[in-house]
Amino acid sequence: MLNIQKGVLLSNYSTFKIGGTAEYFTTVKHLNEIKEALQFAKQKEIPFFVLGGGSNVLFLDNGYSGLIIKFQSADEITIKPDTADGSSFKINANAGVPLNKLVNISLKKGFTGFEWAAGIPGQVGGAIYGNAGAFGASMADVVASVKALNIKSSTLDSQNFSNKDCQFSYRSSFFKENKNYIILEAEIKLKKGDQELIKDKIKENLIYRKERQPLEYPSVGSVFKNIPLTAANNQKLLLKFPDLQQFQEKGFIPVAYLIDECGLKGKKIGGAQVSEKHSNFIVNLGGARAEDVIILISLIKQKIRNKFGIELEEEIILVSDDTSLKNF
Repeated sequence: MLNIQKGVLLSNYSTFKIGGTAEYFTTVKHLNEIKEALQFAKQKEIPFFVLGGGSNVLFLDNGYSGLIIKFQSADEITIKPDTADGSSFKINANAGVPLNKLVNISLKKGFTGFEWAAGIPGQVGGAIYGNAGAFGASMADVVASVKALNIKSSTLDSQNFSNKDCQFSYRSSFFKENKNYIILEAEIKLKKGDQELIKDKIKENLIYRKERQPLEYPSVGSVFKNIPLTAANNQKLLLKFPDLQQFQEKGFIPVAYLIDECGLKGKKIGGAQVSEKHSNFIVNLGGARAEDVIILISLIKQKIRNKFGIELEEEIILVSDDTSLKNF
């Protein structure tokens, strides 16, 4: 039987180490446990939120008035050849499998295509939900298919999604835009590669993160989405701000650059600070509250809007009763 707890401190389940208590909290691993948790929320007539690794969420200081359904860290992985010549493979992974576990398996088996994920916290389900990515690659490049639970179905049926069905876009997916589905598992397609080259690339990516990201403090990674330089906005932006032309080859403007230009690097509110190492990170220096982070986010958005005329979009998810799933 599912163990549903009361008054669980959410700061223990976020890489930000911020947040009040959840009214109800449970951990799940398998489909029957997820269904049981959903039925509990339905009977209680309370909202619920499905939590993965907690690496991209900000919980409020007053907690959460509903049920947090936390995916346990899972080991359920199967590997099978995808081609007769053994040049590519599919890894079937539970939504609760940590990304770093997949990175390690890829290295051990000599599979290439997932090196970019080295050092990224979080689990498979959450990574698909937000189309996690780095170094010019993302989950969209490796996901072959996804199995998800339709919570609007009267019988709570699961449904298979092809890569195309997932509608991946920059830090988004079908599942992020249509919250009536809970990701259960996925097939990851990778190619056979040179193990030494894979090892070297993983090492290189980890060194890059250590040198350029404030890993010594609790955070949730990049707070804002970078600004794509699309054909529609290129000319106007680049004419008005010629310095931005340096990013044309990249195809996007790093938000960290804009924050630096607004003089906000190192800005502190309470225990929260715009990182001095990477300005698109807000770090918890110790004792930071969600309110501190929210004020910093608001200040950054305002300053960049006023200076550049650009409206920033958060990459992180603010977990409140209003953003939860309620009706199913």
